Amino acid sequence: MAQELYSTLGVSRDASQDEIRKAYLKLAHKYHPDKTGGDKEAETKLKQINGAYDILKSKEKRAKYDQYGSTDGSSPFGGGGFSSQGGFGGAGFEAPFEDFFDVLFGQGGGRKQGGGGGQPGNDLELRLKISLKEAYKGIKKKVRFNRHENCGDCSGTGAAPGSKPETCSQCNGAGQVRVAHGFFSVTRTCPKCAGAGKSISKPCRGCSGKGQVKSSRELSVDVPAGVDSGSRLRVTGEGEAGTGRAPRGDLYIHIHVEDHKLFKRDGNTIYCDLPISFTQAALGATLRVPTLSKEAEIKVPAGTQNGTQLRLRGMGMPDLRGYSDGDQIVIIQVETPSKLNKRQKEILEEFQEISDTKTYPKYKRFMDSILGGE
Repeated sequence: MAQELYSTLGVSRDASQDEIRKAYLKLAHKYHPDKTGGDKEAETKLKQINGAYDILKSKEKRAKYDQYGSTDGSSPFGGGGFSSQGGFGGAGFEAPFEDFFDVLFGQGGGRKQGGGGGQPGNDLELRLKISLKEAYKGIKKKVRFNRHENCGDCSGTGAAPGSKPETCSQCNGAGQVRVAHGFFSVTRTCPKCAGAGKSISKPCRGCSGKGQVKSSRELSVDVPAGVDSGSRLRVTGEGEAGTGRAPRGDLYIHIHVEDHKLFKRDGNTIYCDLPISFTQAALGATLRVPTLSKEAEIKVPAGTQNGTQLRLRGMGMPDLRGYSDGDQIVIIQVETPSKLNKRQKEILEEFQEISDTKTYPKYKRFMDSILGGE
């Protein structure tokens, strides 16, 4: 007889608990009324599957069944008895809440209610703006936000001082009630106590019986060097208070690095434009350029063209993972003079007269391609 329940689920007698659970979910999904259109044979089959799984999912019941062919030495489920044709004593099968959601939505793990033991506090999120230089150096920032705290008057119970919460009459303190759906019976949060398992006859005035009040919180947060927009900092235990003895939630800080008027960032690389005169570009020059930390010296070679990129190694953003710092790229912007005095014009005209095609090799190649018909 011991093989009958295993056969119902299509598994071997030495199957693991995980294999049994997966087999049950597959069959329950196959024979669920939503799939079969209420077919009576499928409904009977589903009752058999549910009954088999209810025993085999429990290590204690499974051990008794393997030894005696039942869970109590006489029948698999006391007086009701398991029947391969009709489930348990004619009563509807009570599907586990988590497994019921697995059947309907094909995902593991249902929601777990507090059952009077309290609920963990909610996580909080806020946005923090910092400058590019603050992101470069790292900084300690103060953040202010509102969150729920356990009421000081009632210590979070919600009951007025001198009184205490009473056991909920609807769920008898379980925080959950069973609701029948055809031959299914599923567990849901108690609507009267909202899962707390207790009711309050004399609510606390400080929190109106909620057990929590909203308060303002100020916190100093260490923002590490190298953060970028989209970085998220987690501060454990700084979210909202949980109920009962449940822990607080966490605080998540989303970083937004503001644009800089001079520098642009791409990952750990910093870019900046450097305007120079056309004579500096032609003759070459050694110039001072700004970086996020200090001024640096850069050499502009003679004959440098507009748009040329020069690299300052290690002068970019620090790496969050501790790798080498990024670089700063200096983009040369050759500026043509917009206003010339008489003497400057004379010098440039003289310069133009003594210039030849060797002075402007790009122009020469361009003209050669036109004259050559290329």
